[in-house]
Parts: sequence; C-alpha cells; structure tokens
Amino acid sequence: MQQSVLELMQSMGHEQVVFCQDPHTGLNAIIAIHNTTLGPSLGGTRLWNYNNHEDALIDALRLSRGMTYKSAISGLNLGGGKAVLIGDAAKLKSEAYWRRYGKFVNSLNGKYITAEDVNTSSADMEYIGMETEFVTGKPDYMGGSGDPSPLTAYGVYMGMKAAAKKAWGSDVLTDKKVLVQGAGNVGQYLMGHLVEEGAKVMICDINEAKIKQAKGKYPAIEVISNDNIFDREFDIYAPCALGATVNTESINKMKCPLIAGAANNQLADENIHGPMLVEKGIIYVPDFLINAGGIINISIELDGYNRDRALNTVGKIYNRTLEIFDLAEKESVHTQLAAMRIAEKRIKDIANIRVGK
Repeated sequence: MQQSVLELMQSMGHEQVVFCQDPHTGLNAIIAIHNTTLGPSLGGTRLWNYNNHEDALIDALRLSRGMTYKSAISGLNLGGGKAVLIGDAAKLKSEAYWRRYGKFVNSLNGKYITAEDVNTSSADMEYIGMETEFVTGKPDYMGGSGDPSPLTAYGVYMGMKAAAKKAWGSDVLTDKKVLVQGAGNVGQYLMGHLVEEGAKVMICDINEAKIKQAKGKYPAIEVISNDNIFDREFDIYAPCALGATVNTESINKMKCPLIAGAANNQLADENIHGPMLVEKGIIYVPDFLINAGGIINISIELDGYNRDRALNTVGKIYNRTLEIFDLAEKESVHTQLAAMRIAEKRIKDIANIRVGK
C-alpha cells in the first residue's frame, strides 16, 4: 500500500475506519465512516471477494464518501458510511456469520447504520438485527422496507427521464436505445420501467445466470457481449454494476449522448472524466444523485416505513437532476462537481448551525 490507512482517510476526509475479524465464522470486515455532520452514517454492507485487503479498504473509503454526498444531496439527515466484507458469499453466509457482524455494527453505538448492498439481502439484515438495532432494510413482515432495489431503480428511471428532457427536449423514452450494463436486481427493475415505456433495451453482464433471468422476464431485450460494448450505437448508457466504467478509454469510444445508471463511483476519476464528458458533449447524471432511491427508501424506514412516502420522495430525483444541469451550466462546471458543491454547501451550513448552538 503506497499510503497508510490514516493518509488515505485524511485525503478523502474520513472520520473513522474500523476493522473486525472473526476466525470462527470467517468474518473479515471494514467499516468506513466518512462524515456524520448531518446525522449517523448510513450505508450498505457489501460482501465481495476482493483481490486483497487494500482493494477492499479503498472500495470502503470511496463508497462511504459517496454515501455522504448521496444523503446530503437528497436532503436526508444522515451521514455517509459503508461496510465491506471480504470473501466468497457462497461459502461464508450463515446465521453465525451475520450475527457476529451484527455485534460488530452494534459496538459502534449507532454511529453506523447498515443495510443491504451487493451480495447481501433483507434476510441477512434479519440475522444482523438479532444483534443490533442499527440495521435497516429488514423484511417487510418485520416492519422493514425490504429490498431497496425497486426504489433505487425507480430513482434511476426518474433521473434518466430528466436527462432525456435535457438532451432531447422530451422525457419520453419510447424507442430510445438504452444499454443497461449489469443485470442484477437494480438493473432488472430498471429494465422493467424501460420496457414498459417502450424503450429498446440492450443488456450485458458477466453473469450468465443473471442474463438468463432478465431475458426470461423481458424477452424483447437484446443481449450483447461485454466485449467492445462502446463500439455499439445506443442513446443512453446505464452502468448498473461495479464502478469506474466511465474512464478515458470508454469515453473516447462513446457515441451516446447521455449516461444515467445505478452504479456507484461511475467516473474512474471525477476530476479527469467529468470534464472529458463535457468536452465530448455527453450529459452525465451524477451517480450519488441518481442512485439515491435506495437510501431514501431505507431512511424512511427509520421513522416508520410508508411506501407511498418513499415513492414520492424518490420521485424528486427528477427535479433535482434538472437543477444540477442548470447549476453546471451556470457555473461552467461538469455535473458531478455541481452536485458535489450543493451537497458540500448543505453539510457546511448545517455544521455552522450546530456550532452556533
């Protein structure tokens, strides 16, 4: 590792990073808490077979930072945190594993509230909830909000329609060619909205089982190879898998006028690739804005879950996306930076109010 953990934390503005391991269950966990100015940090638990601990740490740091911006721009009184668990989900998952992790979360006394993410589910949250109250996304029969994927997808759909309004003067997606990269839960729910509106949907994923599942639900979608996807012609690129697919190589190949997807950290380097997109005339909906539907949904669970309230609040992503476009034009900056400025201003303003007490 070129930088120490403290140096990495300082460079990204983190408050705290905690590590936990349990040889009996195989638990190896990292929780990164980025900022708690607006409230306790809330963010999902990701279980992934990372190549090494350094990759896991960097992912936790980047994802937790994104959660701070996501909550701030969505008007939530929550901070940013994220947990990554290292290992093979197929081999590790058990009641004991999740309950041991729940005890780890509980030891933070509410500074971090967890939820589901990649390779975790509402059933896993139920086990975690046996050891801590600081968990959301529990099954609906327990009074929870359940799987946040439908609301995340709905928010992406709203942001995509706002981007279409900006690009073409109309938010109608009928006959628009949309490439959904990633056929997981969010990607499949997004496909449903697009197919229903009459968009021409293309999908790709490295997981053949997910492709087969998506094709079974929506026979009309076109499956394309992961190789050289940016050589294809389409109107909208919707990255819905892991991050950093918007990079120098892909931007140079892109022919689409807009990017709107669910993945976190879509820009490999926001300082380089945000301006590159502007130069190429590609409209980009900031990831932490467009994919905030999930955290909005589970934040409502904290106050007593109401589905209609969740849908209404997530739907506001449409107007906020248009506001970001206007600010970016006014200040002559890329959309990611415009969104970050709004989020940072809110954090700073609330911090000043609390100091004033």
